[in-house]
Amino acid sequence: MAGTEFFGSEEKKEINDVLETGVLFRFNHDAQRNNIWKAREFEAEVAKLVGAKYAHAVTSGSTAVLCALAAAGIGAGDEVIVPPFTYIASVEAVIFAGALPVFAEIDETLCLSAEGIRKAITPKTKAILLVHMCGQMAQMDEIMALVKEHNLILVEDAGQAMAASYKGVSTGLFGVTGCYSFDFFKIATAGEGGVMVTNSETAYKLADCFSDHGHDHIGNNRGMENHPVLGFNYRISELHAAVGLAQTRRVPMIRTLNNQHKKTMMTELGKIPGVSFATIPDPNGDSATFLNILLPNTATAMRAVEEFNKNGVAGFNYWFTNMYHFINQWNHIKEGKVAAKTNVQLLGAPQDYINMELPKTQETIGRLISFGIKASWTEAELNELLAKMSNSIQAALVQTA
Repeated sequence: MAGTEFFGSEEKKEINDVLETGVLFRFNHDAQRNNIWKAREFEAEVAKLVGAKYAHAVTSGSTAVLCALAAAGIGAGDEVIVPPFTYIASVEAVIFAGALPVFAEIDETLCLSAEGIRKAITPKTKAILLVHMCGQMAQMDEIMALVKEHNLILVEDAGQAMAASYKGVSTGLFGVTGCYSFDFFKIATAGEGGVMVTNSETAYKLADCFSDHGHDHIGNNRGMENHPVLGFNYRISELHAAVGLAQTRRVPMIRTLNNQHKKTMMTELGKIPGVSFATIPDPNGDSATFLNILLPNTATAMRAVEEFNKNGVAGFNYWFTNMYHFINQWNHIKEGKVAAKTNVQLLGAPQDYINMELPKTQETIGRLISFGIKASWTEAELNELLAKMSNSIQAALVQTA
C-alpha cells in the first residue's frame, strides 16, 4: 500500500488548509475559501504527472470509470468488451452505465489481449474497457491497431496503474477517456477518490457536468447554473482532494523505489527454475506496485500459497480464488442477482455468462500470485522476505513435480 506508507506533514498541511476555511465543498463559496481550491490543485497535479490535458476528480475509482464511460458516449444497450480479471467495479460501471459487458480473454500481461478482443467483437460491439492490471500495462500497439480497424471506442481503467506508461504515453491516455483510483490501497491515496483523464475538451466538459447533477459550473452562483446534460452526484470533497494532492506529489519517488525493489525481487526469484513473471510490455513504464509471479501450473501456485501461509509470508494475492477480482467468483453477475433490473436483464446478456469458456484466462490466473511492493522496505526487510518466498516456492515446486 505505497501511498499509505508515507502519510506525514504534507498531507496534514493540505488538510488544515481546508479546515481553516471551513469549506469542504469543491465548488463556489469563493469569498469564504480564501483562494483554497484543493480539488482543482489535485486535478492539476494529476494532469501534470501523467501528461493529460484534462483531469477531473470524483469520489472513487469506480465512479471515475462510470464518468469515463459516460463522457465517451457509452450508454444504454451498448456492448462493451471487458476483462474477466479486474476489480469488479470495472464491470459494474459498464452495467450501471446501461451497457452490456462482453468478456474476452487476457494474456500474460494480465490485461485484455488483442487476440481475445478480436474474438469477442460482434457487429454490436461499440467499445472496449481496457483495464491495466497490477501496476503494468497492456500490449497497446496491437490493441490500438484493433481499435482503429474496427472503429471502436477505447476507455481505459488504469485504477491500478497510475504512473505506468507505454512508450512514453501514460496509461489512461490512449483512449477517449481513462481513469485512476485513489482508494486506500493504491500508489497514491485520497482515502477514497478517483480521477478521470482525457485529452478531449468535449469529454472533459461532459464528465464535469455528469459528475455533479449536470451543472455547467459557469459563474459563482450555483443556483443559477445551467444543466447541459443529466448527471448525478460523484463530487469529491475538498478534504479527500487535499490528501490526494499531497499523495500525488509523492508518486515519482514511490515509483522509483518500487522499481528498485521489483528488479531485486525478479532477479533473485528468477533464479528458481519454474518461476517466471507476467509480461511487462514496456519495463521502463512499469509503476511496479506489484510483483506478478507465474508458476508452472495452478496446482503449484495453490501449493505455494499454502507454503507462504505456513511460513508467515504476507502481502500477496492469489487472484484465482479472490472473491472480487476474478470472474470465477462473480456468481451475482453470472446469475443476474441484482437489487433492481438492469439492461442485462431487460435486453438479455450478450453471452452465456455461466457457461463461458476462457481457457487462456483460467490458465494464466491459476498460475499467478501477486505481491504488493512496499516502497518503504529496508534492505534487510526485503532480503528476509525474499528468503521466505524462495524457500516456500521451491518447496511447492518439489511437492508438485
